This record gives sequence, structure tokens and C-alpha cells, in this order.
Amino acid sequence: MNKFLAICTAILLISSPAMAKGNKPCSGKKGGIKACTSDGKFLCKDGTISKSKKVCK
Repeated sequence: MNKFLAICTAILLISSPAMAKGNKPCSGKKGGIKACTSDGKFLCKDGTISKSKKVCK
């Protein structure tokens, strides 16, 4: 039973980063999210506004 739990945990830990991948506002060269604007858009660390359709809270 312990081996089964260890294998399941290992699979979960290995697959979690793969599931978390995807497009996120201000990813890549934009450096990540710096702040939210008053109209709910994402302000990136490079000073640009993200074109994401997601709303920043």
C-alpha cells in the first residue's frame, strides 16, 4: 500500500507543472504581473498592458 501511495504521489508531483502550464497574463518577456489597473486589466512588469481577456482582481 505504501508503494502505491508513493507512486501516486510521484505521478501527481510530476504532472502538476504540466497541468499548470498555459497562457498567463504578462508571461514570457513581459516579466510577469506588476499590478492591476483600475479597469481590471493586467499591468506587466515591462510597463505594458496585457491583452488578456481575463479580469484582474
